Amino acid sequence: MNTVVLDLSGYIKFFIGLFALVNPIGIIPVFISMTRFQGLAERNKTNLTANLAVAIILWTALFLGDGILHLFGISIDSFRIAGGILVMTIAMSMISGKLGEDKQNKQEKSETAIRESIGVVPLALPLMAGPGAISSTIVWSTRYHNWQNLLGFSLAIALFAGCCWLLFRAAPLMVKVLGQTGINVVTRIMGLLLMALGIEFIVAGIKSLFPGLLG
Repeated sequence: MNTVVLDLSGYIKFFIGLFALVNPIGIIPVFISMTRFQGLAERNKTNLTANLAVAIILWTALFLGDGILHLFGISIDSFRIAGGILVMTIAMSMISGKLGEDKQNKQEKSETAIRESIGVVPLALPLMAGPGAISSTIVWSTRYHNWQNLLGFSLAIALFAGCCWLLFRAAPLMVKVLGQTGINVVTRIMGLLLMALGIEFIVAGIKSLFPGLLG
């Protein structure tokens, strides 16, 4: 556990990591397709519900994730490596254009069709606050576990949810401006950033578990 208090750049890095993991721009077409039969007021309600759920899920991971790891006897370094591998898998899916297939299986898609509310499932979970975002949040919170950092991470999560809410409000306009090609380009750039973040998680975990291995 690191007692160092992060500066602003650390919280910005956490925020960018979340943005790359969730890739809300890439989810915009999914959001539009899922809400295409809703009126404006109902679509805005779905948007608000989804992003409130994302914030609550990530705050839960932030404050309770360390306790859950201790409950199951999992070291943070092992979890960091596992989280890094998961993040890299998601990154590969983003780069190859198969993100939606990995985050939501066929059964979840069929169940979605008969649900009246899609804000929490599948938009918030698993499309936005999926395993990658949750594991990344736990890794950061356990590595920098003091109240100043937790407060900073909490504010970053709130800011992130607010940014996602604004993006989804502007979803129809963004699709017209970017087009599917533009969204695909943004998704692949986010995938590259995410790949680097996943490698960093893995290297940090290996360094802690085998301090003499990497010098």
